[in-house]
Amino acid sequence: ICESRFSWISSEVRIVMKFVTYLDGKKERVGVLNEDETWVYPLRAFGMPYESMQEVVEKMSRAEKELIGIYNRKEPEEIYGSLPLRNVVLLAPIPRPKQDIICLGINYMEHAVESARYKQEAFGGERPYAVYFSKRVNEAVPNKGFIEAHENLVDSLDYECELAVVFGKDAKNVPESEAADYIFGYTIINDVSARNVQTRHKQWYFGKSLDGFTPMGPCITTADSIAYPPKLSISSRVNGELRQNSNTELLIFDVAHVISELSSGMTLKAGTIISMGTPAGVGMGFQPPRFLKPGDTVECIVEGIGTLVNTVK
Repeated sequence: ICESRFSWISSEVRIVMKFVTYLDGKKERVGVLNEDETWVYPLRAFGMPYESMQEVVEKMSRAEKELIGIYNRKEPEEIYGSLPLRNVVLLAPIPRPKQDIICLGINYMEHAVESARYKQEAFGGERPYAVYFSKRVNEAVPNKGFIEAHENLVDSLDYECELAVVFGKDAKNVPESEAADYIFGYTIINDVSARNVQTRHKQWYFGKSLDGFTPMGPCITTADSIAYPPKLSISSRVNGELRQNSNTELLIFDVAHVISELSSGMTLKAGTIISMGTPAGVGMGFQPPRFLKPGDTVECIVEGIGTLVNTVK
């Protein structure tokens, strides 16, 4: 479910890791995928008693990452407590974020065009300032989990595949040139949206924060695993049909700009998640719109991270 690669850069190993949160019986555990991504190795097998991904993000040292980078290349029989990935129930990487997710609106130009068309607004082709909003998430939906349709409230359920940035340390007054130093890793978020609720309330918070509206996963790919700035293919499929197909290189406001701008006025705590916006091809962008209905399956795919699959119920 998560793509993998291993490379050498100027005689140093690029530490390629995909962290997951999973169920071991009824206990939540944190683990890492092995090199070919068919097994989960529990961090406790390496003498790292982290109880949650939030702890990993906040406290894991460079030396521990290097150690994991060695162990995740070993054979499963060498790792105590290893489990075949096919037998593991994955949770969202950070199941219960400590704060609301910070999101960017209309951060790809073609999505800005389709959004204006749906709202029957003129679009002049300029986007001088980033649009920020927050998304409440009591519990993120895991890979293979369900998106709640909320049919009593929502008549225009939509999908939005997005690259999400996870902070590894507190950030305040960060210059763009140093933004990469604050990134622990990347994951995928489907910013599920109720378009009618957004329109009715003239803002996005309620329409994007309903229970079951934050699928996340399937893993967190560490920042060391992906060349910076991230230029990754990003796409989505609904019932197998390609809907979105773009690249994060086309972000209007890139990761460095966003980290620098937000940290100039607020402290971004370790574990903060920023969802970077979605490209064109969402349901409201079609004429007529093509919204989700119960039984539909949405796949969100980001290069270097993997595929997040969820079904509407």
